[in-house]
Amino acid sequence: MKRCGPVFTIFFLFAALSGVFAKHKITDLKPTVLLISLDGFRYDYTERYTPPTISRLAKDGVRARWMIPSFPTKTFPNHYTIATGLYPAHHGIVENNVYDFGEIFTMSKRKEVENPRWWWGEPIWVTAEKQGQIAASYFFVGTETMIEGEAPTHWRTYNGRVPNIMRVDKILSYLDQPVDKRPTMLSMYFSTTDDVGHEFGPDAEETKYAVWEVDGYIQRLMEGLKIRGIDRQVNIIIVADHGMAAVDQRNAVVMDDYFDTTDKKLADPIITTGEIWQIFPKPGKEDEIVRSLAPIKHATCWRKADIPARFHYNEGRRIAPVVCSSDEGWFMTSRERYETQKKLDDFGQTRGAHGYDNRVQSMQATFIAHGAAFKRGYVAEPFPNVDVYNIMCKILGLTPATNDGDLDRVKAIFSK
Repeated sequence: MKRCGPVFTIFFLFAALSGVFAKHKITDLKPTVLLISLDGFRYDYTERYTPPTISRLAKDGVRARWMIPSFPTKTFPNHYTIATGLYPAHHGIVENNVYDFGEIFTMSKRKEVENPRWWWGEPIWVTAEKQGQIAASYFFVGTETMIEGEAPTHWRTYNGRVPNIMRVDKILSYLDQPVDKRPTMLSMYFSTTDDVGHEFGPDAEETKYAVWEVDGYIQRLMEGLKIRGIDRQVNIIIVADHGMAAVDQRNAVVMDDYFDTTDKKLADPIITTGEIWQIFPKPGKEDEIVRSLAPIKHATCWRKADIPARFHYNEGRRIAPVVCSSDEGWFMTSRERYETQKKLDDFGQTRGAHGYDNRVQSMQATFIAHGAAFKRGYVAEPFPNVDVYNIMCKILGLTPATNDGDLDRVKAIFSK
């Protein structure tokens, strides 16, 4: 029988690399930003796990000691903060799950995710499109809906099963467009480090391999840019939405020990994500719930008005009247859910979580920037993620929408 292995190998290698190759060098590139989100890529993963490509970009460009996420340190709120420069209370995505209009918005409800009523503020792709530039996104929170009547020219409904290599190649293909059709504001998203970090915790060997895996995608991207002759021109901004903390699954705050979480006459809805509980008391029941939660351990509960000002999280109808936040490494749950959890085969395994106080070190996020607009070899002091929107606007020559950021805080990162 004739062997065809080598031929197949060569064909496969060509197919795998074909997305990187360009038809021609790009010599007419306008100021361009590529925003890359590495979900859950904690601030210290680069130094701890030394991914070669990300480490090189950090060394050759700008890196922050860390970037301070917004509270709560959850995925949807922080992605949309990065995009808008607004704190979650101001852009409306106050948690991964949001209560308004008598409905609960969740990441899995496609109809609501695509409904503009949930999305306040003006994200960077809308700013770009409104001011005559072209935006493209291969997955980023908020890009799947029309906001202020605008959406990126290129976008796709989120599907986590889309191979990450394909995401890279599609971004490169957008850059291959003629200058009058080429996007100047691009964004993309990888969930790998968050997925693995949740499963095994931030200190696990599996998480190290997840960091290296993501580094491979960034390497592929940089090779594609280099072939096009624009690897030093494109302004790449690598961010994380939050960090990750190790959690012992025995560290449970059982909320039923403090009040009846099933009594809809007492509170409805109660929206829970472990580290954050949003409690909406029925009329006349708020004082009762607050009193019952006063002795709680390993968590803090506030009335909305008493939430510390540093969180920027105590105004607006979408912030619950009572908010509870667990201590780092702990989670809040019901008795029923906890008893079910204890029966799982992996109950003794350390896992990872986020959502805690945004000043906790394990929650701090990554910021790395590389390209024509940025200094080389510069380490920035920590800054809040509300500043990223203004950074992108400056590079693209856009007039920013109203936001909570301060460009003066980050002006030292620019090359001029």
